[in-house]
Amino acid sequence: MSKQSNVLLVDGMALLFRGFFATSFRGNFMKNSKGVPTNGIYQFLRYFLDAVDKFEPTHVVCCWDMGSKTFRTELFDGYKANRSAPPEELIPQFDLIKEVAEAFNLPNIGLENFEADDCIGTLANQYASENDVIILTGDQDILQLVDDGISVAIMKKGQGNYDVFSHETFYEKKGIRPKQMIDLKGLMGDTSDNYPGVKGIGEKTALKLIQEYETIENILDNIDRLPKGVQTKISENLDMLHLSRDLAEIRCDVPIECSLERAKWSYDKKKIEEKFTDLEFNNLIKLVN
Repeated sequence: MSKQSNVLLVDGMALLFRGFFATSFRGNFMKNSKGVPTNGIYQFLRYFLDAVDKFEPTHVVCCWDMGSKTFRTELFDGYKANRSAPPEELIPQFDLIKEVAEAFNLPNIGLENFEADDCIGTLANQYASENDVIILTGDQDILQLVDDGISVAIMKKGQGNYDVFSHETFYEKKGIRPKQMIDLKGLMGDTSDNYPGVKGIGEKTALKLIQEYETIENILDNIDRLPKGVQTKISENLDMLHLSRDLAEIRCDVPIECSLERAKWSYDKKKIEEKFTDLEFNNLIKLVN
């Protein structure tokens, strides 16, 4: 049975941060005549419009983080504690980008205490039974959501380059199944999110263990069969192993909803032109059909 719609779920913060840092390293913040920096928004739009062109969605939703405090920071003080405050030139762009999304009639979805990933996971699962879902992000954490009807497009260097992971191709690319990414992260931790996993176990060992034993539970049931050094590392870091696994898992039961009707990809070109003119993005207007 063919699926009804093709839904694009956009990881808004991933695109905005990526867009900001891709253009700001030369000190180019693209301030408009009011002195407001717009480089992150400009590059976000270039990424976004390229993805719409490539994946041809019928429906689009944009998901956002709503502040740095979430249930994960309550579980573990150190979660993402290694991240510095956003650059001051990026701060005014947080609200502006949502206005741009609204100009496109895109639903802006986010919920206090949860990350954008959790909103994406929840909506992807809600939509996937009857629709094809593609998640646009630069963040490998989201790969655990790949499933029947849910693909993930990871943005790569340069515009218009994507590594697309589908249910059919995932194992061939990663050597494990999507849900096993959670246990993999539990073992090896995640330096960008600042949780350690099992101290001394890196990606190579973690991958080998998951390929052989499939789950953390099976690894623990067979701990006596592991090399002595690995046994010791796991035994000494059991609490952090379980905690890291909990931190890695994207929640798919967040109390949000967004009807497909509300997410229909349809906009008023005049409204976009006004917004782009206001932001002084005159050369982007031609990209909007």
